[in-house]
Amino acid sequence: MCSSLFLLLLLISHSISGGGALAANPGDGDLNTVLFKRVQEPNENAFSLLVPEGWQLEGGIFRIDPTAQGGAAQSIAARCDLTVKKDRIGSVMMHWLPDMLYFDARNSPAGQMGLFPPGSNYNGMTVMPLLAAGDFMSQLVFPYLHPGAADVRVVEHKPLQDFARRYQQRLQVAFPDMSFSYDAAMLTVTYREEGVTYREMLFALVENWGQLGAGMWGNKETFVIRAPADQFDRWESLFSIMHTSVIFNPQWIAGEIQGQIKRGEIALNTQREVQRIEQEIVQHRQQTNAEIHNDMFLTLTDQEEFINPYTNQVETGSNQWQNRWINDNGDVIYTDSDDYDPNHDIELQLSGFKRSPVRKR
Repeated sequence: MCSSLFLLLLLISHSISGGGALAANPGDGDLNTVLFKRVQEPNENAFSLLVPEGWQLEGGIFRIDPTAQGGAAQSIAARCDLTVKKDRIGSVMMHWLPDMLYFDARNSPAGQMGLFPPGSNYNGMTVMPLLAAGDFMSQLVFPYLHPGAADVRVVEHKPLQDFARRYQQRLQVAFPDMSFSYDAAMLTVTYREEGVTYREMLFALVENWGQLGAGMWGNKETFVIRAPADQFDRWESLFSIMHTSVIFNPQWIAGEIQGQIKRGEIALNTQREVQRIEQEIVQHRQQTNAEIHNDMFLTLTDQEEFINPYTNQVETGSNQWQNRWINDNGDVIYTDSDDYDPNHDIELQLSGFKRSPVRKR
């Protein structure tokens, strides 16, 4: 794997640009006004994020010892396992899970000889056939998080091919020779745990290293959000604010890049090349990752970003219709008909509508 791609993929994980500090949610009872405080990642001060006042952080950045893991594959990059929860039991919580690597031995000579059966260890990676994103969450993530869950029911399995395609396109802009492929999905699950019925949304992107990786694959952008089933909708806006508020520490990034170079024994031609890679990553990280995670939450909440043709400002609206129109008073019309023009609708008694196009990304 080329060095600059390896470094960029580290930074894409769990990286998002900053947001505001106060959110108002009229009609949500105790969520009518919520104070968010910016807090630091507790282990290495790698990043900060906005957290509702009184909520708890658990976990953070961690590193894997290659001697304990039986191989170095998982040990080059830092990992992040962070939970933000409303109370001790996490009745309402958001959980970012670490990126991990796996090895599909089916196409390797050693695997075909039976030397690495599923569940065994290969250079620190669990041997496991490549899974689709939905299967990864249902077979690995959910059982790991909730071994005692009862009455588990998958309410929705939503493939996210467009998100996976955009993710791959962004990486290929910087690294056109990249041969990775991606699959993304969202699962919505209900279950009972300690007498409470929860609703949980899980998201994951599965990255297949393809021919370059010779069987290696892994999860990216994996996170879950949950709340009591009858309250879930009330908390979605808080989840969104937390998820889009992360700001990375530039000093931590620089140190992590250099550490990866050293740990991975990456040979670079000159120190100037190292500096160029650092500068390139830092310059593009915020924009790239903001777009990736913005796409993610727009997809999960059935929303899209539109341009207001009168103000040229970006507005968030529903993606459940094909067309959006707006006038200078801010009246909005959604329609699935490509032929419909509200300015010609004599029953409407409103005018001045212009198409509100989707923001190009």
